[in-house]
Amino acid sequence: LQMLERQVVGGEQAKNKDLKEKRKRRKKYADERRMQLVAALQQSDEDSSDWVLLKVYDSIQEEVRAKSKLLEKMQEKLRAAETEIKDLQSEFELEKIDYLGTIRRLERDLLLFQQLLDQVQSLVRRDCNYSNLEKIKRESVWDEETGCWKIPEPVVQKTRLP
Repeated sequence: LQMLERQVVGGEQAKNKDLKEKRKRRKKYADERRMQLVAALQQSDEDSSDWVLLKVYDSIQEEVRAKSKLLEKMQEKLRAAETEIKDLQSEFELEKIDYLGTIRRLERDLLLFQQLLDQVQSLVRRDCNYSNLEKIKRESVWDEETGCWKIPEPVVQKTRLP
């Protein structure tokens, strides 16, 4: 009975895989469409200005009350948006100040290192490849993997006279 039931449930096409896939796709499309409609209805509830235009009022006072409530809601949303904008602006201002402080600190460090190099360069032997800083800068290569410079090894070239 169970075997016959499995064959009969779903009609003659119970074992047809294409038909099952087609049903699944239709069901999925219907679910997606239903979700879109629910989202659209929720959006229309939030933006109730359309409802004010569609509603028929018994008196002018009732219409004024409804539109006043709508105006208050919109003003509340406007105030919330303005405070959010102010918060974002203050946050960006703090980040800007932080970045500027970092830049100033890095510029001071760079100046210190430049002055140290200028002082130490005169102490390097003339027959060493490190006596020419411009040549070292040209030969140095930035390594992306390690995130540091690869600087040539120091070499002392001794010249021997015959």
